[in-house]
Amino acid sequence: MKVIVGLGNPGKEYERTRHNVGWWVVDHLADVWHFDGWKKDGDARVANGTVNGAKVRLVKPLTYMNLSGAVLKPYMRRPFWSAATDLMIVVDEVQLPVGRFRFRARGSAGGHNGLKSIEAAVGSQEYSRLRLGVEPEHGRRAPLADTVLGEFGKREGEVVRDLLPALTEALELWIKSGINPVMNQYPGT
Repeated sequence: MKVIVGLGNPGKEYERTRHNVGWWVVDHLADVWHFDGWKKDGDARVANGTVNGAKVRLVKPLTYMNLSGAVLKPYMRRPFWSAATDLMIVVDEVQLPVGRFRFRARGSAGGHNGLKSIEAAVGSQEYSRLRLGVEPEHGRRAPLADTVLGEFGKREGEVVRDLLPALTEALELWIKSGINPVMNQYPGT
């Protein structure tokens, strides 16, 4: 089973924030892939389905960003499931401008508390991730927490939504062929 985890924070007050862009992606995927509805499963909401013959689970942690890794514990106990090949984390990246994204097969958390939590749960830096740019168009002038917990402007939100079809195609390629072809075909825009 492939697991795609969109990082974010639960609650209406966070829905439109930069930190919740991971939830935007998995919500979009659930819709275009016609997955079953979101259901509570432990500390997460999940949607299940099949993409090109592969079982896929979309996950939205309900633990808040800094504790996101807790939702991975049940998967880590599964035989034949590997974070290195079966896990994709979708996360905001304040170092990339809005409209840019980057796929990676491994790497450090880069100071991102959600990724630190994932890394601790997985016990490795070897898991695929999609980093979505959320740096404000005018550059970051506010403290980091204020930036990531701030809402996208209307135009910025449209720029992110315009990326969703290409990201869907990239994630379908990941499900079928793994992260290396995705990094080659989508080297970072």
